[in-house]
Amino acid sequence: MNMLKNKVALITGSARGLGKAIAERYAALGADIVLNYSRDQVAVEETESNIRAMGVRVISVKADVSSVRDIERLFSEALKEFGKIDIVVANAGIEMVETPVVGFTEEQFDRVFSINTKGAYFTLQQAAKHVVDGGRIIYIASSTTSYPVPGMAVYGGSKMTPRYMVEILAKEIGYRGVTVNSIIPFAVDHAGIFVDQDAYPGLRKQLLDSCPMGRLAEVEDVANVAEFFASGLSSFVNGQHLLVNGGATN
Repeated sequence: MNMLKNKVALITGSARGLGKAIAERYAALGADIVLNYSRDQVAVEETESNIRAMGVRVISVKADVSSVRDIERLFSEALKEFGKIDIVVANAGIEMVETPVVGFTEEQFDRVFSINTKGAYFTLQQAAKHVVDGGRIIYIASSTTSYPVPGMAVYGGSKMTPRYMVEILAKEIGYRGVTVNSIIPFAVDHAGIFVDQDAYPGLRKQLLDSCPMGRLAEVEDVANVAEFFASGLSSFVNGQHLLVNGGATN
């Protein structure tokens, strides 16, 4: 399939995990790819190699999304290389779990919000400025914004605020034919805090018990929805938040 042939997709936080899965899915559909990473050079080189093998163009840009200057440079380098941007996925983020309200520090709060909230806001701002007419902007949120989980006040709060911006941005630039939507994944196996299958056993059990399908999400589950939002099939879906959680209630 070449559904995204001649399109250029920029995905933040795409060296590994969800971002990698989305980048590789878009490449498999024919899109040229702008990868973004902050530290993991080895991982981004592996992802870049995988994508290049699919016969599309790809570049990697090291940029910290907590820095507005870095975000601006990321978009500038993408435009310099490809001349346009059709799809932007604001995916970069960090998780913070099992930290009760009475236990988090100012330093923890500032770090999580600087990446998850500030980073998403300014990524979405740059996307709004530079994505082509008829383009697609996608924000990767978290199911904790729909179903609060104890111990995730800071993390869930940091992911909630950009959901509001998605709805505002959808109204502000919809006249250009640009759609702006959120994907709201359940906890994802083999990614994020669950890369290690033995990590957070209590939280894993709690989440599994809440899901009628009896499993966590996989990166491909999220990539499937990212494919839908990037394609023409979603051309009249705007300002929406799609839960990918298997019917979980926690």
